[in-house]
Amino acid sequence: MSIRTRVLLHLTCASLLLGGAIGAQAANLGFLNDTPMSYMKQRDVESVKKAVFAALNDTKDGESAHWVNEGTGNSVKIDATIAVVDTTNDGGRTCRNLAVELNAKGQSMHLRPQFCKQGAAWQLQKKN
Repeated sequence: MSIRTRVLLHLTCASLLLGGAIGAQAANLGFLNDTPMSYMKQRDVESVKKAVFAALNDTKDGESAHWVNEGTGNSVKIDATIAVVDTTNDGGRTCRNLAVELNAKGQSMHLRPQFCKQGAAWQLQKKN
């Protein structure tokens, strides 16, 4: 086998392996296609943010609030249950853990964000 043939064979094999890996990676993320987040429009996001901040400000530990995207202009009905799990105070900082369940088209998604505030504004905390 000539050197040119070997090089072409190696390049062809490498291309097939790379193409297969990329295809497999894309296929593995296909489960995200039908999650409630995939149906949310910007107006839905803004509306649910308001509901989250209202729950942070007005809901006691163990209580929950309900949100529906009615009036946002989205033809897909999306709803959420926003539960305040617990609250901690550390110095002048207050932190609250939430359990948020989003539902759309028979799919549900569970989120566990933490928000803290020092002063007046709640800030979403990054998880390590």
